[in-house]
Amino acid sequence: MGFDRKQLRVYFIAGTQDVKKGTLDEILEEALKAGITMFQFREKGTSALTGAAKKEKAITLQKLCQKYNVPFIVNDDVDLALDINADGIHVGQDDKAISQFYERAKDKIIGLSVSDFKEYDQSDLTHVDYIGVGPVYKTQSKSDAKQAGGIEMIRRMRRYDEVIPIVAIGGITEENVASLINNGADGIATISSITQSENIENSVSRYLQSFK
Repeated sequence: MGFDRKQLRVYFIAGTQDVKKGTLDEILEEALKAGITMFQFREKGTSALTGAAKKEKAITLQKLCQKYNVPFIVNDDVDLALDINADGIHVGQDDKAISQFYERAKDKIIGLSVSDFKEYDQSDLTHVDYIGVGPVYKTQSKSDAKQAGGIEMIRRMRRYDEVIPIVAIGGITEENVASLINNGADGIATISSITQSENIENSVSRYLQSFK
């Protein structure tokens, strides 16, 4: 699946560790029905699935995304992404360097996390389709999250690079998404505002309305 920056508009990220009620499969399908534009399988932490169980879950979620024609991205696990032919791979600053796997992933969407300008400057963006910038606001979803940069970080990053697609991440809510878009983000990435939503359809719909 080719990359279009519009796919970043409502970027849902989750793993089984993020689910407090129901199952990830159920939550993802609700989110897909509601109109999310991209999904990233991010299995992290002490309770995360590994090995065959992780692969099985990834394939199940991938099939759901295929049903709705939404890109399925794997976080960090390059071997898994290539094994199941995921649509893309997202890596962080401390994960495997893109140059180490790009030859095997030329047809994949490639995303990179960037938390500040120092990380941006030291990153090789040659083969990067988009950058995930954040945390914008304080977040409970990532135990290793850097200091929040606020909306000013998105504004400054857009001025710093006027071309690269940017997805804002970290503490995103239905209330602050519009201002992020107005300050240069192509989309928003969210975990808990969907996994913990009482009404996923309404939550996603309100995000999508910010792009009209």
